[in-house]
Amino acid sequence: MNLIPAIPRVCVGMLPIQDTGPEDAAMKSAICRETIGNVPLFSGLPEETIDLLTNDAFERHYKRGTLLFSQGEPADRFYVVLDGWVKLFRDSREGNECLVGLFTRGESFAEGAMFDQLGFPVNAEITDNAHLLVFPADRFLNKLRENHELALNLLANVSRMMRHFIQQLDQLTNQPTYRRVAAFLVSLCPRNAESADVALPCDKMLIAGRLSMKPESFSRAMARLRELGVRCEGNCVHIGDVAALRRFAIGSAPSGNGHPRSAQLVRAEALHP
Repeated sequence: MNLIPAIPRVCVGMLPIQDTGPEDAAMKSAICRETIGNVPLFSGLPEETIDLLTNDAFERHYKRGTLLFSQGEPADRFYVVLDGWVKLFRDSREGNECLVGLFTRGESFAEGAMFDQLGFPVNAEITDNAHLLVFPADRFLNKLRENHELALNLLANVSRMMRHFIQQLDQLTNQPTYRRVAAFLVSLCPRNAESADVALPCDKMLIAGRLSMKPESFSRAMARLRELGVRCEGNCVHIGDVAALRRFAIGSAPSGNGHPRSAQLVRAEALHP
């Protein structure tokens, strides 16, 4: 569990970053439709069923630093991330943040809290300007009450999500830190990019927490990845060969030019898993 000093926050509610015209709205609706079908909560459901479940949901843009909800507030909504990053955390008695989760595009959060009606068990904050799909809980639950088969299908997806989460934990436990960081950086790159300049979406301590490693392990991993053409200046990362980094992340030995990785990097993996 990652502990970081708490910072003052103001709950500013739903703040649009900018007004959008009809063309932008159409584009965002397309992005929403493309993303929602890949959200594990809705995976495998027919398109008409997804339409039924999402027709009461609405899109919102939030600025970095927005507090979406606080621990103990009524859990009257849940979210799907269409773009950006959101962190879930609790405040310790000592005034530190205890990171619970970090969510990005194609992931849902807070859906579990709407079922037990005990309020949100954590706080949620935008860590990078975000585009979210917001689901009012009462309307969503009413649809499940009216359609038992739909409710069973959704429960099956929740079960699959839990199994996938456990698999992810196993992978993080067994995978060297270098591969975890490499896979994370690849996930930030545009599709089909040969090289890329990407911005880290949030504080490096939060990223380290998401990848189940200590901040110093994250820094060491970034330093070792220089041999694969990765350069980091502040929160900006240059990746010279995305394909080579992707192969490294999944465990392939060759680099992008067909040469094996250096002995130094191989030794580093063995010495600092």
